[in-house]
Amino acid sequence: MPELPEVETIKRGLQGFCLNKKIVRVKSYCDKSLIGPREIAEGRTVEKFRRFGKALVVDLSEGVSLMVHLRMTGQLVWVSSSEEETQQEEPSSISTSKNAVSNVEIIKNLIKNRFAGGHPSDNFTDKLPNKQTRVEIEFEGGGKLFFNDQRKFGFIKILPTDEVLQDKFIASLAPEPWKMEAEDFYQRLQRHKNSPIKAVILDQKVICGLGNIYADEALFYAGILPTRKAGEVSKTEAKLLLKGACEVMEKSINSGGSTMATYVKADGTKGDYLRLFAQVFRREGEPCNRCGTEIIKTRVAGRGTHICPRCQK
Repeated sequence: MPELPEVETIKRGLQGFCLNKKIVRVKSYCDKSLIGPREIAEGRTVEKFRRFGKALVVDLSEGVSLMVHLRMTGQLVWVSSSEEETQQEEPSSISTSKNAVSNVEIIKNLIKNRFAGGHPSDNFTDKLPNKQTRVEIEFEGGGKLFFNDQRKFGFIKILPTDEVLQDKFIASLAPEPWKMEAEDFYQRLQRHKNSPIKAVILDQKVICGLGNIYADEALFYAGILPTRKAGEVSKTEAKLLLKGACEVMEKSINSGGSTMATYVKADGTKGDYLRLFAQVFRREGEPCNRCGTEIIKTRVAGRGTHICPRCQK
């Protein structure tokens, strides 16, 4: 699932492609995925990008905004005009089999002409639109932005800019880790003192931006077992947990999240940004980098959870 660092990576990347460009056409392939009248976005120019937790907001001219939420399987893929001109000559997807080497030049061309982020899949290099494309936004002078979503849980919402902060989803969000004081965080945990600490920090009304990956990583950083009740976490531990949340997400943002450059290697194989920073997530069976104990996977609050049974008490 795309999380805050992935959305921040997308925000930074799309600024370089879409800023000051005019939208000429918005095409919907799924009514559920596009909320609001697309006509009011057409003819407007992209003026600003903002992020609220895992939600991306694109402010257009004349007081119109697009709010994008990727949810579980959402993706945003920018395709430049130079790729559009040659796309029909390229295969619909990139092979990772024994023929992958022959695709090196095609992949290099895609990396030059595409920017992709969100749930990693072959859509990052597929010919678009495809059967998972829900919304297509065409820009003046060339270039298209595709919103893909396999499970149709995500959406693009078109609304007046002055209503963005009042939107039910955004208005309910707590501060992000960087904007929260340790004492405030501790008091928020105490309001859910009988719930497992992992379930509490996944609640976007308690702290904004932590998803499954970064909850596991932050809890490991602070040495806290995810099953502990939130009310048992001391002020010192809460401060360390908040610091850990900031650090693990900053490392992910700096690594580029799940962008095109890290997702597809030059030989046609798929990269994994998690290997650049993860200490426990998806490392079950491997030794802990701190103590050497085997990382295990369990379930907490209905989510797959990775821990070091020695480092996390």
